[in-house]
Amino acid sequence: MAEGKAEFEASEIEYVSYGGEHHLPLIMNLVDQELSEPYSIFTYRYFVYLWPHLSFLAFHKGKCVGTVVCKMGDHRHTFRGYIAMLVVLNPYRGRGIASELVSRSIKVMMESGCEEVTLEAEVTNKGALALYGRLGFIRAKRLFRYYLNGVDAFRLKLLFPRPEPDYSETGISTVDESQEYGDEIPQEGKIV
Repeated sequence: MAEGKAEFEASEIEYVSYGGEHHLPLIMNLVDQELSEPYSIFTYRYFVYLWPHLSFLAFHKGKCVGTVVCKMGDHRHTFRGYIAMLVVLNPYRGRGIASELVSRSIKVMMESGCEEVTLEAEVTNKGALALYGRLGFIRAKRLFRYYLNGVDAFRLKLLFPRPEPDYSETGISTVDESQEYGDEIPQEGKIV
């Protein structure tokens, strides 16, 4: 295994939903040491107090090694989720922790009726772009000099399939009635 990588089995990672104020310093510490953008305590509280069910933490033997912080709400006539922060400590990267954290949040967003999920990622963050690409996100837009460090960002978007409408109680048929009743529709050039 590469130098500096943590040795662990996938089964040793425990995933938990945000559980209250005692988790806040763990999230803040991870984000402060791993992400390029500084955030105030008010930013963290905005997300975890309003959408605690969308934030998850990953622990290895009691140590917090990853977190995802999200929100959801109406945006331009669309109910959408937003991934604000995703962090996995460097020695734990490349082992599926980030995928599991994001997947848990996406699942809750989808079950809550979101039509899409968005986020921004630095154009230079190849690992994040690859991760989100594997999860089905597309690059929707390039945001020039988006971050405080002057780096551009990609706005990434995951679109959920629209559910098929249920016409069962409307009297509108979705079945080809000619097949249902055995009527034969003549093919062109064929005499019936």
